[in-house]
Amino acid sequence: MNVILIGAQGSGKGTQADLLAGELGLPHVSSGDLFRQAMAEKTELGLKVKTYMDRGELVPDDLTVAMILSRLAMPDCARGVILDGFPRTVAQEQALDEGLHNVGKQIDLVFYLEVPREELLVRLSGRYICRANQHVYNVNTRPPKTPGVCDIDGSLLYQRPDDTGEAVQRRLNIFFSETIYLLDYYRDQGKLVVIDGNRPIEQVRASLIEAIQSR
Repeated sequence: MNVILIGAQGSGKGTQADLLAGELGLPHVSSGDLFRQAMAEKTELGLKVKTYMDRGELVPDDLTVAMILSRLAMPDCARGVILDGFPRTVAQEQALDEGLHNVGKQIDLVFYLEVPREELLVRLSGRYICRANQHVYNVNTRPPKTPGVCDIDGSLLYQRPDDTGEAVQRRLNIFFSETIYLLDYYRDQGKLVVIDGNRPIEQVRASLIEAIQSR
């Protein structure tokens, strides 16, 4: 099963993708994590990506699509995948469909985690990520046991440049003016399920699992 989670920055799609991956035994593929890995390794791709992400802008489609399709071709994705953060644009969704079609696959289900913009800003202002493995915390709603330290691997927590200041507003503007059009595309295919993301993590997870089981 190939599943996409769509949601604005701060909607909780990364957290829910992790939970779904564990529940279904499928890899969680995050475009953001792949980009950050490339930046940490200071690859040619990583250096290009950093200039866009630090400004809160989308990485160009040619870089993003090539990276994602390469990841989906790996053996651990043969049974399916939980996609998080991709596609973000109509051009990306079309490239994804074409790439999957060429290997006899398709997107089976698409979830939109719906969260009001005001709540997204509150969440993002308190979001911190661990440096070692990108585990997500929120000082307001999901704080670590020890301030500034990841519960799982003990690495230091930090706030991404694109979670602060004007970069946040730009990314939310992009989502609500551009990425939102993805919903119509998948709704027309009968693949879209809208989930109220403005609830506790476990309630959102339960709704996702129920929707998958009903399919």
